[in-house]
Amino acid sequence: MMRKLLVFSVASTFIAGVAATLLPSLAVAAEGGAGFYLLGSKGPAAAITPPPGVFFSNDIYFYTGDLGGGKALPTGGRLAVGVEGKAVIAVPTVLWILPEDVAGGHLGLSLTVPVGWKNTDADVTLAGPRGGTASGSISDSVFTVGDPVLGALLGWEAGNFHWQTSLLVNVPIGDYQDGEISNIAFHHWGADVSAGVTWLDPTIGLDLSAVVGMTFNAENPATDYRTGNEFHVEWAAVQHFNEQFDAGLVGYYYDQVSGDSGAGASSDFKGRVAAIGATIGWTFKAGEVPISTRIKYFHEFAAENRAEGDAVYLTVSMPLSITKPMNIAAQ
Repeated sequence: MMRKLLVFSVASTFIAGVAATLLPSLAVAAEGGAGFYLLGSKGPAAAITPPPGVFFSNDIYFYTGDLGGGKALPTGGRLAVGVEGKAVIAVPTVLWILPEDVAGGHLGLSLTVPVGWKNTDADVTLAGPRGGTASGSISDSVFTVGDPVLGALLGWEAGNFHWQTSLLVNVPIGDYQDGEISNIAFHHWGADVSAGVTWLDPTIGLDLSAVVGMTFNAENPATDYRTGNEFHVEWAAVQHFNEQFDAGLVGYYYDQVSGDSGAGASSDFKGRVAAIGATIGWTFKAGEVPISTRIKYFHEFAAENRAEGDAVYLTVSMPLSITKPMNIAAQ
């Protein structure tokens, strides 16, 4: 029973991770202080592929942070100094795991469309060539629809070990506010590739997971700005105490390995940051439908050329249909 519940719980946690991946973060040293891959989106059971079927997840993401020390953030074709930001974003995701074997594993396809609110305050904004024209303080809020993101994954397992590769593509058709310093859409194509591994021992309930990835960004044609390539590592160590409850530690490390470029970039704005946090998960049934919930909290530190802040994820996920139940006894 523990084995079956752990598999279902981690499957739900996975699709929550897919959803959170697409949320805009205020904490990146990229254009607009946002990257379409959200740090901390992968956590417990990061490399476990759900059983064949269709799954739904909704992630609500809260973030607050600031860019101190008089540093500037490129956004909306301008440089913003003394930036503070907040965001509340809901991200519904549908994930379809195909029943057929592909290269000895299972293939999954996903679609996510973020919707939410973001507010950015700046003490000074600089515009014109090399930021030659200064204006006073500004506050900009937006509530709208972001860019949809298409995803694909391929996952395998052997005993307690699970590994997975994934691809996410940002499609720039969301509601982008040209010239504004707050945006949920990114107005440029982007791709994130990652590889993860999870070791899950159902007899003791221990889950150790790690994911390594790289985000590649195309140029924003509205601002002639191209964010550099972004490297990220995420990890989680979680203990399942019984069939319903688990808790543990999570964290990530981020390093922008290439500088920003394009006619709209006055500096490379390469950033770096680390974060550590905690997570609690609870799985229950509504009738015959298993529902997985999770809270994750992250505190950032050691930031360089980027904002530092705190993030909270509230996640609810569930299966819509199961095509072929997993053979638990054979695992």
